[in-house]
Amino acid sequence: MDDENPDVSAVAAQLAEPARAKMLAALMAGKALPAGELAFHANVSPATASNHLRRLLDAGLVDVERQGRHRYYRLTCAEIAAAVEALWSVLLCARPRGGGVRGAPTDKPFRRLRRCHSHLAGALAVSMMDTIVERGFLLPERSRSCRLTTSGADWFSELGISMYLLDGRHDRARRCLDWTERRDHLAGPLGVAFFHRLVELRWIAPVRGSRAMRVTNVGRVEMERRLGLMVPRD
Repeated sequence: MDDENPDVSAVAAQLAEPARAKMLAALMAGKALPAGELAFHANVSPATASNHLRRLLDAGLVDVERQGRHRYYRLTCAEIAAAVEALWSVLLCARPRGGGVRGAPTDKPFRRLRRCHSHLAGALAVSMMDTIVERGFLLPERSRSCRLTTSGADWFSELGISMYLLDGRHDRARRCLDWTERRDHLAGPLGVAFFHRLVELRWIAPVRGSRAMRVTNVGRVEMERRLGLMVPRD
């Protein structure tokens, strides 16, 4: 294999099968799901789902955890979720012969703020990233990484995120291309910590049955005070 041009065809082959792609999409919420639920999302029989999951396991795209007689599957890492989001973003600019323009989802809460596996995505997540960069808390670097500045470390620490736990983490702040916005949101260990901290502070809360997240009344006040962002009500 060429070190400068690694062969991604084996992984791409797994994503090219519609049922497996739907299973991976169902796991984008960051939760471990049983085979039966993944079969439902993929609209295939349990036997067919088992075969697809075996292939995803062999390819290293999912992990499995046993609890009694049940097996629960999850994405192996956040990078897989980022790859799926990046492929979705291609749909917005691809123009196949014969027409059939593929559009972005129209659900407003989903487009505004949602989970991208273990961090935040959507228009509001992109706005937060823009503001954090504009204020000099993060400095974009090559290879999609960001350098956390001293003022940035202070700001995130004041928010309640432990810098000690992030020390030594590889690419602790990364940029992830947003599917619907076509711009970057915050990913990496810092993005994960930021997402979980906003949930702990009750600034955001999940929308039932969706990857969408809603901003609470407290969150609206704090996002305006700390980031200067005006978040409209749904």
